[in-house]
Amino acid sequence: MKTAFIDRDGVLIYEPLDTQQIDSLEKLKILPGVIAGLLNLKQAGYSLVMISNQNGAGTPNFPTEDFEAPQQALLAQLKTAGIKFEEIFICKHLPSDNCPCRKPKTGLVDTFITQVDRKNSIMIGDRESDMEFARNIGVRGIKVQTNTLFPRFAYIKRETTETQIELELNLDGTGEYEIKTPIGFFNHMLELFSKHSLIDLRITAIGDTDKDDHHTIEDVGIALGQAIAKAVGTKQGICRYGAQTLPMDEVLCLSAVDLSGRFSFETNYEAKREMVNDFPTEMLFHFFQSIAINAMMNIHIQFLNSGKNEHHRLEAAFKSFGRALRQATEYDPRTRNSLPSTKGTL
Repeated sequence: MKTAFIDRDGVLIYEPLDTQQIDSLEKLKILPGVIAGLLNLKQAGYSLVMISNQNGAGTPNFPTEDFEAPQQALLAQLKTAGIKFEEIFICKHLPSDNCPCRKPKTGLVDTFITQVDRKNSIMIGDRESDMEFARNIGVRGIKVQTNTLFPRFAYIKRETTETQIELELNLDGTGEYEIKTPIGFFNHMLELFSKHSLIDLRITAIGDTDKDDHHTIEDVGIALGQAIAKAVGTKQGICRYGAQTLPMDEVLCLSAVDLSGRFSFETNYEAKREMVNDFPTEMLFHFFQSIAINAMMNIHIQFLNSGKNEHHRLEAAFKSFGRALRQATEYDPRTRNSLPSTKGTL
């Protein structure tokens, strides 16, 4: 079972900085992006599991009813949005109790974890103890900042008579990747994109490469564009624009992007040879155009010095695009609650 273990306080709901306890309905506040993020995880095939340390819940200092009232209200609000947790694990002990179930210990889930596909499961939390818990149960840890925004996930499954593609990304990742397409050099470029954009990216693509590489490269671009559009959502608070100039040995490449809600792709790239290993160089244009169309964004890739090496040109394009997209999708702390447009919509 593919599972998303999720901490509660500071990740799903606001955690008071003084008491660090939500002990009344007045203190219950679902954090921005949580509902959309949980729905995207659900669509991606994750079973949702809440796991939380609640210091002394059920004691005179934190009566059971004070914990349960906001907890049940939270679950009811999420249920209305179509979100249900398959399991909820709560450790109510104090740290001084030295119990076997308090995160990062694994006592709460030792039986449950036998059902979990650990390789494809995740733990989302805001503390180092959450990341240690993830390591202890053998799943990937995704750390967020307390009381900020839920990670922006997206999942796209595209199936045609020519290709079968599954793509999952997290815009707020660390650049972890698992890329599997039948085109080796394309895999390398997508890995570079993930690393430099800090977008966690998982792609599995099967295509009719016995006929040509075109369909596979194009359809990965379509799926990636759709996933970017889905993950950025309303675009509220993002920077919107990004531009990065990147040197790759003798090559100097500028990439600029605008998450405008309109699409355009422009480049002065001119291939000097037809193939780099198993990647047809003419597909650079088609790949980025497919992203632009499906993400509804402007992409400009301009070579300020085209250099002499085709590998370097392609690598500079993918790296600089990744860094520009990272800049465009990041939140601007000065405009967190507004849309970066005078039109009122993007």
